[in-house]
Amino acid sequence: QVQLVESGGGLVQAGGSLRLSCAASGRTGNRYAMGWFRQALGKEREFVAAITWISGSTAYADSVKGRFTISRDNAKNTLYLQMNSLKPEDTAVYYCAARTVVTISILPYQYIYWGQGTQVTVSS
Repeated sequence: QVQLVESGGGLVQAGGSLRLSCAASGRTGNRYAMGWFRQALGKEREFVAAITWISGSTAYADSVKGRFTISRDNAKNTLYLQMNSLKPEDTAVYYCAARTVVTISILPYQYIYWGQGTQVTVSS
């Protein structure tokens, strides 16, 4: 089992920045790729960004490319999402997730471990 705990969400004005963190614990040796997803009220959960834990290869949704940066600290077992130039449409609950396969996936069902989520609200 892997436990994931997100932090860093909050309320920010449009154009501002936030950095989300996701601390992993438990059987972290089983963690090969991790991602960030978000779910706005009344909408389906959508892919934001993902990274492979060993090589650091990344992928981003078109809607966040150039504004968000995913990274990880292997020593701290922590995943990050730096969010810049935030827009009201970025408002959502943000979840980190892990899968036990080395390749990146943009599909939520292919991730087996999930955090509880952290709320990000961007005001206009």
